[in-house]
Amino acid sequence: MGWLELSPQEWDAVRLSLKVSFWAMLASLPFGVAVAYLLARVSFPGKSLVNGFVHLPLVLPPVVTGYVLLLLFGRRGPIGAFLAENLGIVFAFRWTGAALACAVMGFPLMVRAIRLAIEAVDPKLEAAAGTLGAGRAATFALVTLPLILPGIVAGMILSFAKAMGEFGATITFVSNIPGQTQTLPSAIYTFTQVPGGEAGALRLTLVSVAIAFGALLVSELLARRAQMRIAAS
Repeated sequence: MGWLELSPQEWDAVRLSLKVSFWAMLASLPFGVAVAYLLARVSFPGKSLVNGFVHLPLVLPPVVTGYVLLLLFGRRGPIGAFLAENLGIVFAFRWTGAALACAVMGFPLMVRAIRLAIEAVDPKLEAAAGTLGAGRAATFALVTLPLILPGIVAGMILSFAKAMGEFGATITFVSNIPGQTQTLPSAIYTFTQVPGGEAGALRLTLVSVAIAFGALLVSELLARRAQMRIAAS
């Protein structure tokens, strides 16, 4: 079974993918909750446009999303140049750029899961908290948030899983640099392009399946625990 042993380069791809996916999920979570609440509970002009913009990465080719990120956040892009010159933050061709691309691609899935959970909460419960003197922020923190925890967990896992499998936007924005921006999908693609790379591609494919399956199991476990806490409260 020696062929199942990962090489140092393959381990680098695995570790980088986990790092990128974790930070992509964590960084987008506050924005995901805020946007989901906005779309679920607030009426405002242009709401359909905002909803369409949020879900645009789902229907655009990932390469297009990656190219737009490169135009905006590249060293010569309006946002990228400002961040690099004033804050020393560089996204293009860095692992942080891979995390940004993965966060953008997984954001619609996170928002949709959380939004559905918010819409499932009876507005009368929130209204009752308001009649007791709770403001909108307090109502959300004390009433809505505990009830939507399963949806938040589902959104986090969907975002993480999407980040683990993201390829097109990532390779367009940050390229495929071993040890720096080469994630699992990029490494698998590289192996398929070289003679004798089938074994490496198979190893990383098995690792990807194992991580994805493990993420689903953890999601189910956390969602069940959240539901049990809600039922007991």
